[in-house]
Amino acid sequence: MFGKLSPEEIESVLSTQMVGRIGCHADDTTYVVPINFTYDGEFVYCYTQEGMKVALMRKNPQVCFQTDDLTNMANWKSVILWGSFEELPEGKERREALDKLVNRIMPMVSSERVHQSDDWPFTNNVTEQVKGIVFRIRLTKKTGRFERSTQSALVG
Repeated sequence: MFGKLSPEEIESVLSTQMVGRIGCHADDTTYVVPINFTYDGEFVYCYTQEGMKVALMRKNPQVCFQTDDLTNMANWKSVILWGSFEELPEGKERREALDKLVNRIMPMVSSERVHQSDDWPFTNNVTEQVKGIVFRIRLTKKTGRFERSTQSALVG
């Protein structure tokens, strides 16, 4: 069965997933890239380094964001969001965004890429020292779809 996710189901997917894909477009270039994120009911928060997606979002802040909850190919939920990129270069909002990311994502991941400081995992008193780009997406629209199947999929 295919269907639309309810607002509550959309919120559940956003609150439980940590990897999404951000889509941005400027200068005749469309770019879709995976990114770690956290969600607080109002914004999607992300951390990254300078690069193509940041350059494109600075030129055109209108973005699309997508995440999935995939059990298998016959049982999944997918959420798509639209909104605008807001860079958080300094101050209280940046610190709060980093704290949200640290508290949600860092305990779940351990890789060379996320060890961006000798102080990893970050604590609230070192987030100001974290270099890189912190941003949020101010959401304007949310939609979601699902597929549910009770039949076992055959794999050949």
